[in-house]
Amino acid sequence: MDEERPLLHSNEASQEPTFKKFKLLLAVFAAVLGNFNFGYSLVYPSPVLPVLQGPDVDPRLRMDTSQAAWFGSVYMLGVALGGFGAMLLNDLIGRKLSIMVSAIPSAIGYVLLGGAVELWMLHFGRFLTGVAGGVTAASIPVYISEISHKSLRGALGTCPQITAVFGALALYALGLVLPWRWLAVVGCIPALLMVVLLVFMPYSPRRLLSLGREEQAERALHWLRGANYDIQSELDAIKHSISLQKRVTWSQLAKPVYYRPILISVVMRFLQQLTGITPVLVYLEPIFSQSNVSLEPRYDAAIVGLVRLVSVSLAAILMDKAGRKALLYTSSSLMFLSMLTLTMISHDTPKPPSNFTTMERNLHHDAAQLASNQTVVPLISVVVFIFGYAMGWGPITWLLMSEVLPLAVRGVASGLCVAASWLTAFALTDAFTHLADAYGLYVPYCFFTVVCVLCLLFTALCVPETRGRSLEEIENYFRTRRFSNHDHPNAQQTDE
Repeated sequence: MDEERPLLHSNEASQEPTFKKFKLLLAVFAAVLGNFNFGYSLVYPSPVLPVLQGPDVDPRLRMDTSQAAWFGSVYMLGVALGGFGAMLLNDLIGRKLSIMVSAIPSAIGYVLLGGAVELWMLHFGRFLTGVAGGVTAASIPVYISEISHKSLRGALGTCPQITAVFGALALYALGLVLPWRWLAVVGCIPALLMVVLLVFMPYSPRRLLSLGREEQAERALHWLRGANYDIQSELDAIKHSISLQKRVTWSQLAKPVYYRPILISVVMRFLQQLTGITPVLVYLEPIFSQSNVSLEPRYDAAIVGLVRLVSVSLAAILMDKAGRKALLYTSSSLMFLSMLTLTMISHDTPKPPSNFTTMERNLHHDAAQLASNQTVVPLISVVVFIFGYAMGWGPITWLLMSEVLPLAVRGVASGLCVAASWLTAFALTDAFTHLADAYGLYVPYCFFTVVCVLCLLFTALCVPETRGRSLEEIENYFRTRRFSNHDHPNAQQTDE
């Protein structure tokens, strides 16, 4: 297969050199193995908790409801801590090394999970895999954006989300055939493979130029683009961007070029979690039970995993065609409509007498028979919600974070975004349980519906369209409040 493709339409081919994609894709693949591990470890409790709460488990490892809830949520605290750690690591040792370092807590965490003989080993192992997830979540999108060509950055920017979905699907599938301890052993493999491959991958050219290593940066760009690609214009653009950067002080953060992209990134990650995606995924089975939907857990996981995979793949295809904002509008609208439907349904569904996280499906058998018309609508609504999230607010928040943050604060700010996101997820997941216990699903669904409206408004008023723009053009936008007219996004489409 020919690896060279013209970046512009044939009538403009002479104006833009061609580049080889294979090595760039290889570098992206090596990095996103960390996201695969992230998705795998995130849903690890799904097949494991039923065993640890069952009658046949070692008494030293048996979990009650509160211990099981902590086993699920402590991961999010680990991700937040990993995000804070990435704030330092990204600028101290660079994006590539930060990703590689994440394999250390990941491996230790899986060893503790696989060899656990006490409850603290399970919880601490879960926490450490969360720390690794936080580091990769903050570092990988930035690394990919900085090594990607602008014509492919949108599609490649969705790869972290896609591989995280694949990781979750792999865990669900392996959970059907492997004991829970062996699931932890298998979890070590992607992290170790990631380290081995990244050893041979280049550092970010922007990172190298910011350190004054121009020759290494040139070699890295040639490796990523191909030996025959003319890197000079891209190299000059990166140098110009870096020349405008100075060491940022606290007082300088009051300038729009810094605080506007940071606020956009943080608020998007905040709103992303407030849509309710994490509690919906974590408590999918109890939600279906309380909504009079009766499905076995493996079918729940299969449906959700398939929908997430299809929608994220669709977003990758459309990202550089429809644009970021169009997908965000579509995503917000689908989430709003599905949450509004769930709110109306749950308002008419009596709150069950049992605890939300431990209720049994047979308690609602009679109600399900009396309200048979509700057995499909909640399932469809949840599926539409997940579809809408995964094609817009799921992947694009990660992509925009890596695109709009200025180089001078990109490492620190990306870690701040991850920490804010997962602290919100931790608090919301815990609050969801209490609200569902006290009021039923109506109150949290109503809250999520309002947040989806805020997502629409925020997209319209605050989010710039970055399709087809280089990182240097995006950074200049926050200085001048406008994009240059000579390089319109439509001119950047590649031939299909």
